Amino acid sequence: MYQLTDNQIATLTALRHELHERPEISGEEAQTAERISRELRALGADRIWRGVGGHGVAAQFTGLKEEGPTVLLRCELDGLPIREISNLAYRSALAGKGHLCGHDGHMASLIGVAMGLANRPATGRVILLFQPAEETGAGAQAVIEDAQWAEIRPDYAFAYHNVPGRPLGEIGWRTGPSNCASRGMKIKLEGKSSHAAAPEDGVSPGPAMSALMAKLPKLSHGTVGDDDFALVTLTHAILGEAAFGIAPADGEVWTTLRSMTNVQMDRLMVDAQEIIEQCTDGLNVQITWHDVFLSVANHVQATELAQDVANKQGRQTVEIATPFRWSEDFGRFGDEGIKTSLLYIGAGENHPQLHNPDYDFPDALIPVASELFIGIVAQILGRAEGQ
Repeated sequence: MYQLTDNQIATLTALRHELHERPEISGEEAQTAERISRELRALGADRIWRGVGGHGVAAQFTGLKEEGPTVLLRCELDGLPIREISNLAYRSALAGKGHLCGHDGHMASLIGVAMGLANRPATGRVILLFQPAEETGAGAQAVIEDAQWAEIRPDYAFAYHNVPGRPLGEIGWRTGPSNCASRGMKIKLEGKSSHAAAPEDGVSPGPAMSALMAKLPKLSHGTVGDDDFALVTLTHAILGEAAFGIAPADGEVWTTLRSMTNVQMDRLMVDAQEIIEQCTDGLNVQITWHDVFLSVANHVQATELAQDVANKQGRQTVEIATPFRWSEDFGRFGDEGIKTSLLYIGAGENHPQLHNPDYDFPDALIPVASELFIGIVAQILGRAEGQ
């Protein structure tokens, strides 16, 4: 089993803290990408692609014999538009932005893999992908649509997410549907304003908004893990201008639709739009979709392989019994026919939750994830003689 040295772990921890201090949100990750590229060049990557799907970076480490599968390991570049609340020496230096999902730790873990790939695998090639814009659901699709993807496209793809509430360092796995599909639905309504003393002379979206806010959440049903699971969550609403003298003309209702499968998401979208049509007579309606995530469905072979490696390394492992409600755009890669597996590494049972303002990635997970991924690479591509 390959193990990072104490000096390597210290270097990776310092890098993670540096990235934590300078978070960049989705679509703005230029400086983070440059910093990662410098590390990859210094560690001897055989090829580096820049600007993949935006600010994405991919690095190739070629096996001693090029013939063989391509294994892609993926992490995320972006932080969140959330103000960090902490007393950490390396807390975010950028107001209103923070690495409050752990992507800084995921990046450090992949740089740890690059350290281990100084000893190249026996065959094939390894691609380390530092993906942009995961938090908006746009990044993976942009990577796939990039012309450079044809040169990068793998046979296998692995990623992990840290999971607060699970024991520190525990390797969780699950085959089949594992993370929900989700998408934001913005409903813009346009009527006609009037004087507040004569509301009957206008067309207010207020009654329609009230009906939508009552009816759309009733589309929720089932339990996460069921194929027909659906959840509709109201997240925001705007009615008119902040004034007492105007009966409003405009309004917006924002909801998040969530389902266990992509097929069920298609049904949920149709059902939601039927309700909107029923409730908005006399109004102009515009529906737009945002933060679109496909479900994550882990490939059986890839997941069992990762589980086997974790067990051989003596890690604490567990089959995750219930899929997660939260979404991850890693599902896009599986939708491309690639053998994918998203793994779940425990961040501590009492650790602050993801996206909380006091969240911080546990540094202890960096070597756990790096060594697990190096083991997966060795399992698929083999070790060169003498390693």
